[in-house]
Amino acid sequence: MIQFNLLPDVKIEYIKARRVKRTVVLASTVVAAVSVAIFVLLFSVVNFVQKTHLSNVQHDVDASKTQLKAKPELAKILTIQNQLGSLPKLHQDKPVTSRVFTYIQQLTPQNVSISTLTINFTDQTFKIEGSTDSLATVNTFVDTLKFTGYTLTAQDQSTGAQTPTLAFSEVVLANFGVANASVKDKNKAVTYSITLKYDPAIFNSDKEVTLQVAKKVTTRSETEKPAAVFQPKPAESTPTQGAN
Repeated sequence: MIQFNLLPDVKIEYIKARRVKRTVVLASTVVAAVSVAIFVLLFSVVNFVQKTHLSNVQHDVDASKTQLKAKPELAKILTIQNQLGSLPKLHQDKPVTSRVFTYIQQLTPQNVSISTLTINFTDQTFKIEGSTDSLATVNTFVDTLKFTGYTLTAQDQSTGAQTPTLAFSEVVLANFGVANASVKDKNKAVTYSITLKYDPAIFNSDKEVTLQVAKKVTTRSETEKPAAVFQPKPAESTPTQGAN
């Protein structure tokens, strides 16, 4: 059986072009319809669903506010809650005052007694008053305070050997005096008053501190042994007469 194609090539191309056109138009129509549907959906959500949700939320908030305001002494309750919330940090920041007695036992020479110990944790200062047997012992006490350092224990320190940090600064022998002859106790022959500042780290509750107490006499007169200021005048030499 023999078939003849009686359609010219131009007609065939025209039919194909129309078919492609219909396909593109159909696809465009579908895409436009989907876009319109999405737009309508979003518009409905924004203008109806979302507004309804916000209105419900605001209603719940207003109801909760009314319920809270109805509670008696609400301001006091909130104040107490805020104060309770700050307690852990206050407890962490407060100095460990119990260390004072350990430090004093380590720092005080044997013949020195303390009558008054005043500590200002705000200004970070000490004032020590007491008596001892001699002014030399007072100087030893002052030097011990000046050169005492501290180190942190293993769980606080970084790796490697630790260099001690000075625990006290501005150590000053503010006042001293000699007791009356009527005082029989030789350990009360001299009274003293010492003021100093301390490093707040030695009372930090987050750190375990070990004092490195100076064990030697460190006064300038002992370490440098300077020559006396006043010396006897050297004998004058007899002038030599020249030959005639």
